[in-house]
Amino acid sequence: MSTPEDEERLSPLAQRWPRASMFLLSGCAATVAELATFPLDLTKTRLQIQGEAALARLGDGARESAPYRGMVRTALGIVQEEGFLKLWQGVTPAIYRHIVYSGGRMVTYEHLREVVFGKSEDKHYPLWKSVIGGMMAGVVGQFLANPTDLVKVQMQMEGKRKLEGKPLRFRGVHHAFAKILAEGGIRGLWAGWVPNIQRAALVNMGDLTTYDTVKHYLVLNTPLEDNIMTHGLSSLCSGLVASILGTPADVIKSRIMNQPRDKQGRGLLYKSSTDCLIQAVQGEGFMSLYKGFLPSWLRMTPWSLVFWLTYEKIREMSGVSPF
Repeated sequence: MSTPEDEERLSPLAQRWPRASMFLLSGCAATVAELATFPLDLTKTRLQIQGEAALARLGDGARESAPYRGMVRTALGIVQEEGFLKLWQGVTPAIYRHIVYSGGRMVTYEHLREVVFGKSEDKHYPLWKSVIGGMMAGVVGQFLANPTDLVKVQMQMEGKRKLEGKPLRFRGVHHAFAKILAEGGIRGLWAGWVPNIQRAALVNMGDLTTYDTVKHYLVLNTPLEDNIMTHGLSSLCSGLVASILGTPADVIKSRIMNQPRDKQGRGLLYKSSTDCLIQAVQGEGFMSLYKGFLPSWLRMTPWSLVFWLTYEKIREMSGVSPF
């Protein structure tokens, strides 16, 4: 006769440790999505950094030496000038980041949805609860992942520094972490965290909220079932909304994280995310906040598609209920 302890030991891993399993499952799905779409992320970051009006104060002529080449020409320029594999420069910290970020946001969102807010008796989850849950999940996940995001952004710019004749800052991912830690302390690893969590809140309000809302609307109000077609349509919608909401904060985040710093770790170009926003709009116009939108959207949509399809499939294979 089996005891409760025996039954618990023989139960699936996902049932024994649901939060840890959810973290691992979302991390696996995020890794697949990141590898598939990373070149678009690199292109987006390069577009967001070039043409910074604030660099004129340093007198290095950066504005004139960084023409606006657009997404395709920027990507081709990286391949021609730096090599094809440089399209994946910075992918290692990006994977580290997405394991922490995606794991943190998914665990937080589902905990809020199932435990804190709760669904109604008809399994309906109100939009306002989904919006709050998505934003809070983004804040938690991104705050935890900020050090890896900082390293990713700075390593993505190393190829450009080499072409400009500037010395490379890092020998690799671990050297980047160690150098940032040595120069700015623990606090230095969270440089740019304010615009970062602002962006994450907006992106997840678009991604998690849209996916959850659209998916359950389709399941409850159309002949579609909870299958790959529904997952695909929902993820396409979530990718578009997330890009529209998150691009301005992403531009600010990239610039603050990549700006040169003094010996105390303080930024030389921007005092805060608000200062960066004001300088960008005054010096380059409002649409500068949407630099890199096309590669961001073209990346976010397939990223969302790959992530959600993979995540739902992994959950199914692991015996976990659909999202």
